[in-house]
Formats: sequence, C-alpha cells, structure tokens
Amino acid sequence: MRFGIAGNIQKEGVPGIARKLLKRFEAAGIDYVLEKSLAELLRKKSKESLSAKTVSGSKLAEQSDILISLGGDGTILRLARQVAEYGTPILGVNLGKLGFLTEASLEDLDECLEEILRGEYVIVERMMLQATTIKKPRIYIALNDIVVDKFDTSRVLDLETFVNGEYLATFTADGIILSTPIGSTGYSLANAGPIVTPHNRSITISPICPHTLTARPVIVPDDSTITIKVASPRYKVRLTADGQDEVLIRPPTEIRVKKARQTARLVKRNNTSYYDVLRKKLNWGRDVRTENATRS
Repeated sequence: MRFGIAGNIQKEGVPGIARKLLKRFEAAGIDYVLEKSLAELLRKKSKESLSAKTVSGSKLAEQSDILISLGGDGTILRLARQVAEYGTPILGVNLGKLGFLTEASLEDLDECLEEILRGEYVIVERMMLQATTIKKPRIYIALNDIVVDKFDTSRVLDLETFVNGEYLATFTADGIILSTPIGSTGYSLANAGPIVTPHNRSITISPICPHTLTARPVIVPDDSTITIKVASPRYKVRLTADGQDEVLIRPPTEIRVKKARQTARLVKRNNTSYYDVLRKKLNWGRDVRTENATRS
C-alpha cells in the first residue's frame, strides 16, 4: 500500500506532523509519496534532507492508494475535488477546529494507521454536486455545497428557481445554497438548514437571508436538476464550490446544479458512526449550565 500525504501548508502544525509521518513510514518500510507544495515547505522549514518522492496535482491521486489529508475540513474539500476523477480514498486528520469530515485526530493517528495497515477500515462514498452556467464552459464540482450569492452589492438578488424544469419560487435573498447531505453540517446548517444524514439521497435548497419569513429550505431527490435564473444585469453574482473555487458572472445568467457523476471516497474507521460525530462535534447531551457553574 502506498500513502499519499497532503496538507494545508498554512497551518502551523502541519510541517511537524508531516515530518513525524515520514519518519514513521520510513522506519516501517511503508511506501509513500508527498504533495509537492508540502515537500517544499518541509525543505524550507528543516535542515534535514528530504528524500521523499514528490508530485503535484492529479499525479498525487494517481500514485496513492490512500491519501492522508493533514488539516481540517477545508483541506479535505480541496482534495476531494482534486482527486474525484481518480476515486482515491481520503483519510482526514484533524488539525483544524471542528473537523466534521476528518476521521482521525493527532492523538489517535498512530492507532488509526495501524488499523488501516491491518485492513480494518471501510471506504464510504459520498455524493458530490456539479454546477454549470450558460456563460462559462467549465464544470464546477463540490463535496459540501454550491453557493450562488451577491458579490459587489448590498442589495438582494431575485433568484428564479426551478426543479426539473418545474417552477419552485423566486427567492428574493442574498443568495442560495445547494448542499449535499454531507454538506448539511456546513454553510447550510449556519443558514438554519436541516441536518441530513449522509445515507440520504437528496439535495437541500436553502435561500440565504430571504426577504420573506415563509421561505424555508427545501429537500429534493438527488436525481433532480436545479436551475437558478438571475435576470438583472446590474450586479455580478458569484458561484462558489465548497467555499473555495469561485467565479464571477454578469447576469442575465442561468446556473444548473445536479448530482455529479464523481463521488468522494472517504476512509472510515470501523468503530465510528455518524451519530457519534454529531454528538461530539455539536456538544449534544452536554449541560453547559452545569459546566459553567462548576468553573465559577
């Protein structure tokens, strides 16, 4: 088995963790390949020589059996888009804050790697979205969400929204979020959207700050095509995939979003469940009042 190692080079702890991983793999005779940008950072930060094989872009996915992501959810989102065409499984190691998508922490990384080497893990496939626009030939893919929102104005947008060609509503709002089930705990949740468990086959449509009290998120089947029409040419709109890959568009325009043919493949440990993650990350079941009283 060959591991690929990638990371968020902006995070302070990444170089040290990557170095420890390399030494562990080299001592155990485990094959690995390193993302080029991370390798360059390691060479810059350390006087020790670096003999690791380094690659960039899609070659990292092509030459890895499992890709280790050092960072947080944002790093996984970047890698998921980058390797989607190749189906390389991703193991997320949380060096960030919340880490909904990550599977291991620094404290249990060694144990997690031992389980993987023994074959004690599963690979789950998670739905991704794709977006196209009549003005841009490119396809944008996302694991969490596709967002269409205003860019250079404080005014609201009129977002004419259709599902499979059927008119849903015209949302007068700051924008609209189209999220996958796994993305329901991201921007959509902050926008008062529902938590949708990953096994559901659906897309959630959530208007952002709609100018009406009755506008609510709508959940549609995952085989739906959502079309968003923006007519007014006065202001640009922004299309963003996973909060990272974006393009500005001058209306009138039409944006179509549907399930992508690619999926994200994530490494999961045998002893974890989605509901465990929800309880832990969202602090469900904790009596914060009692904890605060104890501190005071």
